[in-house]
Amino acid sequence: MENTPLKHQLLVAMPQMADPDFEHSVTYIVEHSSEGAMGLTLNRPVQISLGDILSDMDIEIEVPPSERHRVVAGGPIQQEAGFVLHSAATRWYGSVPLSDGLILTTSRDILEAIAIGEGPEQSLICLGYAGWDAGQLEQELVENAWLSTPASRELVLDTPFEQTWHAAAARIGVDMSLIATQAGHS
Repeated sequence: MENTPLKHQLLVAMPQMADPDFEHSVTYIVEHSSEGAMGLTLNRPVQISLGDILSDMDIEIEVPPSERHRVVAGGPIQQEAGFVLHSAATRWYGSVPLSDGLILTTSRDILEAIAIGEGPEQSLICLGYAGWDAGQLEQELVENAWLSTPASRELVLDTPFEQTWHAAAARIGVDMSLIATQAGHS
């Protein structure tokens, strides 16, 4: 089977997804190769605010972050690690361009910039990440655990959490409300 990299795609969990970490989730695939995959779940809001994170990191807040800086559980692995998805033109130390104008930054300097009002206007701060071993994601796709759809800045940064799952599937013409969660028996 030919390996079709899913880098810069969104994985949309199918309704039958049994793993509570990914039920009704949308995950941005940051990296995908024959060695495995790494992604960030986009629609799992947490009770921690960016202000809480900045305080915990001893970053002085001069300009309180707006509600356009949202915090999510990016995945079950290394939940103490932070990943910032944004679309600002400025590059920080740990910035990597993704697709559709999205940038991933992993360095502290972006949080310091947000705290003084000089960071991106909006961001998605992901705590932790999702990871797959070699062949694992491909097997999950064969088992129809996920749909794959192109990522977009709007879906990642602008779509309300409760709409992300349906909106991502709709990009490829799938209405999740019409898909049964269990196979029928006649």
